Amino acid sequence: MSARKERLRKLVKVQEQLKALHETRHAGFVSEAVAAQNEAAELVERFDSEGSMSSMFPEIYHQRIGKALARQEENTQLARNEADKVATATARTNMVERAYRDVRRQVDRHIADRERLDLIERNATSDDK
Repeated sequence: MSARKERLRKLVKVQEQLKALHETRHAGFVSEAVAAQNEAAELVERFDSEGSMSSMFPEIYHQRIGKALARQEENTQLARNEADKVATATARTNMVERAYRDVRRQVDRHIADRERLDLIERNATSDDK
């Protein structure tokens, strides 16, 4: 039973690492989406300002704004996917942690029962003498 306990302990550690990986990736995608949104807003602001080159090259501004908004949407979708993976990893981690705690309690209970039996046997042996 202690082999199972060790395997579950290691699995809990791996699940926590996997969850942390997905959380990190989610944060990165959210950050990239915000950066792309800010870039698009900045380009729109420059496009509308006086004295900008937008009147000479409007298609370039439109193209860059479109690419920034597309990047924002892509990173937002990737962040949603990672959020789903975080939720799944959290559920798996919780499930494995519960199994590990149950096995640990069983092992502790088994050890305590064994110690009580040994104590009873010693008392019975000493009473017989």
